[in-house]
Amino acid sequence: MICPDRQGAHRFIRAEQGGLPISLFLVDDRPGAGPRLHRHPYPELFIVHAGHADFEIEAARLIATAGDILIAPARTPHRFTNTGDEQLCITAIHTAPTMDTEWLEPSQRTKGTLC
Repeated sequence: MICPDRQGAHRFIRAEQGGLPISLFLVDDRPGAGPRLHRHPYPELFIVHAGHADFEIEAARLIATAGDILIAPARTPHRFTNTGDEQLCITAIHTAPTMDTEWLEPSQRTKGTLC
């Protein structure tokens, strides 16, 4: 089951359902939205379905559009922002049955969903 989490995202926590060791967000963010800098003890994969985003994964800055797949390695600081004029649709796959997030900057930056 995928449950609404916050405005612009739905969250699936596999540990709550039993089985596979993954959790995910279905992100549907407005222009300017995105999570603040954070990291996880496991890799996170991003599949961009629509829109335009600027990703920061450690020191790299990447521009992603529909069809792109990005990976934030375990313990790597990362964030993204919808820099387009349309909704940004991303599947963010956490390679763990629960989400474990360490936020690395204050919450004022967040304009949209968590990741």
